[in-house]
Amino acid sequence: MEKRLLLTGVATLALVLAHATDALANNTLRWASQGDALTFDPHAQNHGPTNTQNKQVYESLIIRAADQSMEPGLAVSWEPVEPTVWEFKLREGVAFHDGAPLTAEDVVFSFERAQTETSDFTGYITSVDRAEAIDDYTVLIHTVGPNPILPNQLTELKIMNKAWAEANGVVEPQDFAGGEETYAVRNANGTGPFRLELREPDVRTVMVRNDDWWGLEQDPHNVDEIVYTPIQNAATRIAALLSGEVDFVLDPPLQDLARIEGTPGLKTISTPQIRSIFFGMDQASDELRYTDGNPFQDVRVRQAIYQATDVEAIQSRIMRGLSAPAGTIAPPGVHGYSDALDERLPFDVAAAKELMAEAGYADGFTTTLHCPNDRYINDEAICQAMVAMLAQIGISVNLQAQPNSIHFQELQNGEHDFYMLGWGVPTLDSHYIFNFLYKSDGSWNFTGYDNERVNELTTQMEATVDLEARDGMITEVWDIVQADVVYVPLHHQVLVWAMKDTLELPIEAQDAPQFRWARLAE
Repeated sequence: MEKRLLLTGVATLALVLAHATDALANNTLRWASQGDALTFDPHAQNHGPTNTQNKQVYESLIIRAADQSMEPGLAVSWEPVEPTVWEFKLREGVAFHDGAPLTAEDVVFSFERAQTETSDFTGYITSVDRAEAIDDYTVLIHTVGPNPILPNQLTELKIMNKAWAEANGVVEPQDFAGGEETYAVRNANGTGPFRLELREPDVRTVMVRNDDWWGLEQDPHNVDEIVYTPIQNAATRIAALLSGEVDFVLDPPLQDLARIEGTPGLKTISTPQIRSIFFGMDQASDELRYTDGNPFQDVRVRQAIYQATDVEAIQSRIMRGLSAPAGTIAPPGVHGYSDALDERLPFDVAAAKELMAEAGYADGFTTTLHCPNDRYINDEAICQAMVAMLAQIGISVNLQAQPNSIHFQELQNGEHDFYMLGWGVPTLDSHYIFNFLYKSDGSWNFTGYDNERVNELTTQMEATVDLEARDGMITEVWDIVQADVVYVPLHHQVLVWAMKDTLELPIEAQDAPQFRWARLAE
């Protein structure tokens, strides 16, 4: 056994050295951020870093440009041919990385796979009844009712090869919450601009150029190899950029931005992100895991936590001005957002104490706050600040900050009473937020919130083609959930990317770099 382990270590070292040699010979883009993807199964986890990595390898029928407009991906056209039927014409001549041609059967299979129990993408296609292959390049998507936003919902639904999935025993998505390991977790077969070559979770991920990619003419990137290294420690991450070990850092420490900008050969670019950061609380369980009873069931307690949260201090001291205090978890740019909706309740510790007393918690209570420490910008520091803020109203908080791979698995297993979460909106529509976070069966609704009217309207708005009536539904849902203080909003993130000035890479408001747009100076 010891000899086998020694040989394995030598082989791993040889592989690393081989990649280092290749990096000198090829046009290699090396990048880093604080956390890793959770899986390479394209339907197992609707998680930002996971989607970012997967979309280098897998593609959707419709994709987004840097300005978030929709453009043809694996489908060259789409249109409603009946009130409940959309027709998609597929791009001809597209091949998967193993050489198999893309056909309508692969699209049908991918829709069916994404609708299975272990998929985390069912919320995108709740309106889809079935997908039907008419011929090799025509797919009909049948919906349970008219769905005017179906194209918006398909930009994240990636297409797999049916034969590859069957051959490798991955017809159904990985059960991530259950800790399942499948072939698709570390291997991939997409149609995208890069092929997955090496996957070592939390260590490194290597992709290589797909010379047969259909999109090279429209996006003539010059990257031969991508090497991703998760570096959780902020100082180490920025040191890697300053020393030239990496070309691009997705999440540079905010305190180091001036240093980066003042360093010859480096630059930063920024844009408001379509993502909101907030806290959620289990409001359904009568007995919590880390808290006596369940004080979170009382809206006055939830509002007290909200009003005891000094987001201005978080913005100035922790985020260094690079955040926008939020009164809602819908960021600007999402349909249904308004300035009025985003207006916060006032920060008022005295009012928060009164609410606690009215709810019967004048002496406070003890709870545990679970936060990731490698997912959002300064996530652990924000949670540390919350511990002090809530102490002012008698809530004693034990902080559990942990890697996002653990945080999200525990969250999906229902193990958190009080937690941090961030939410992007790839469809750019409020329905996405309602469907995942507020609807009683939403796959990311870990609060247990269940409002019959919210459930009803969320379902109805997906099938409402009268846009004025639909907007009225969106407004009504926001009014209900805001009054119920289902979540405690913090802020909308502002993105800053740091990179060598020899790298051209358009910043993307979803914080998902698309290396098909990358150009390295030659």
